[in-house]
Amino acid sequence: MDNRSEVRDFLVTRRGKVTPEQAGLTTTGTRRVSGLRRGEVAQLAGVSVEYYTQLERGTIHGASDSVLDAVARALQLDEAERAHLFDLARAATRAGATLRRKPAAQRVRPIIQQILDSQLSPAWVSNNRGDFVAANRLGRALNAPLFDSPAQPANPARFRFLDPRAADFYRDWDATARDTVAVLRAAAGANPYDKGLSDLIGELATRSEEFRTRWASHDVRLHRTGRKRLHHPVVGDLDLAYEVLELPADAGLALVVFTAEPGSPSQHALDLLASWAATKAQHISS
Repeated sequence: MDNRSEVRDFLVTRRGKVTPEQAGLTTTGTRRVSGLRRGEVAQLAGVSVEYYTQLERGTIHGASDSVLDAVARALQLDEAERAHLFDLARAATRAGATLRRKPAAQRVRPIIQQILDSQLSPAWVSNNRGDFVAANRLGRALNAPLFDSPAQPANPARFRFLDPRAADFYRDWDATARDTVAVLRAAAGANPYDKGLSDLIGELATRSEEFRTRWASHDVRLHRTGRKRLHHPVVGDLDLAYEVLELPADAGLALVVFTAEPGSPSQHALDLLASWAATKAQHISS
């Protein structure tokens, strides 16, 4: 992705989301834009119109943290959007000094696999583009449609946008697409030289019109916690909560754990799924 274009499009789309009323500005007459004008953002951020115009044209190299903070406040950016703005600024500073290179294959250490296998809940480790790097038995069983999909390697974004069977698996169809793209956009800002990530985005943009449309919104989201409503082909509907825990000793990897409310129908379904997975494993080994 071109950094200058990313900066420009991100700032323009964020400016368009904030109305003068939301910013506490008094306006008169007819406006040709629904959001803020450049001059209004500059006023709110305490910088000159000329300087903000250069920022919005993509010239963010050298912008200080205080200026970025001021722009983030003026545009009312949330935590994910603010982090994305700073990531884009860091990428602009590193441009030309950092070469794009294919990252080394990511594997989990034995202790991480032991931690996965000790979990009673579905758990797996994914990289910054969402690929499954390792999983416990229940994690693989929960995500069986992704592992069985022709769209490989197993990856939620690839499955959601390239496999028609995803429509049966994700009960929150639109929300899943929106969140998946927003997480990828944030990851791309934080990892601009990750060839695997840029290749995945290119693949999805080439093959999915829906992905291209959603990608153009420039929305970002932090992937930390949330809920998923799934329909598993073996055990039916599941309502699950998840937590994402970064692994500090393994850069770019995160542990994902899904849980169900104790005693709920979803917990009963997970118990059935665990039994199904164990039976399947016995058949394979025999």
